[in-house]
Amino acid sequence: MEKIEHRTVSVNGINMHIAQIGDPTKGTILFLHGFPELWYSWRHQLLSLSSAGYRAVAPDLRGYGDTDAPPSAASYTAFHVVGDLVALLDFLAVDQVFLVGHDWGALVAWNFSLLRPDRIKALVNLSVPYMPRNPKMKPVQGLRLAFGDDFYICRFQVLVLGLLSLFVVSSLGRLKLVSSNFVAIHIFVSTATVTSLFSMPICSSFIILVDSLVGS
Repeated sequence: MEKIEHRTVSVNGINMHIAQIGDPTKGTILFLHGFPELWYSWRHQLLSLSSAGYRAVAPDLRGYGDTDAPPSAASYTAFHVVGDLVALLDFLAVDQVFLVGHDWGALVAWNFSLLRPDRIKALVNLSVPYMPRNPKMKPVQGLRLAFGDDFYICRFQVLVLGLLSLFVVSSLGRLKLVSSNFVAIHIFVSTATVTSLFSMPICSSFIILVDSLVGS
């Protein structure tokens, strides 16, 4: 783990934290984490694939970890999130990458491949299939019809259940989210205590970001 390099780079108007290791002899692999995760989810893959001759890069996506979290939900569209990654490739002087996404990162990777296929050498997505936009139905409506009200994303629409769910699933350190009243939240989780810092009352949950990415 100590071999992994951490740095903060300026991309697309925000400061993004990235973890990277390896020499790009065989190419660069870009890993996109899920929710509610960070670069840390890919730590084993970073070490393994860098030893195979690849440069492996895993950022904290916009709104997560040590990457900036703009206060407005309007700053989390597919264009913004994909734009961050395109700018990151430009910063790293990489023309094309092997792109790997999981969960939330898979949604981002699908949009990346649709918007900028010229920057993708190959795509590997885990756990989330491609779901084209349905102009007649919001994503949360479709999920509720398919999986019911107890599906975790649907539960996040209820303030108390959503926040309790976040406390349960936020087990990888600090997670930064944005609520519908445009307030950044910082949640800290340890083995013994859960401490939350809110700059003002929260009106709803993180799922507005999913709506803004794949449904609006």
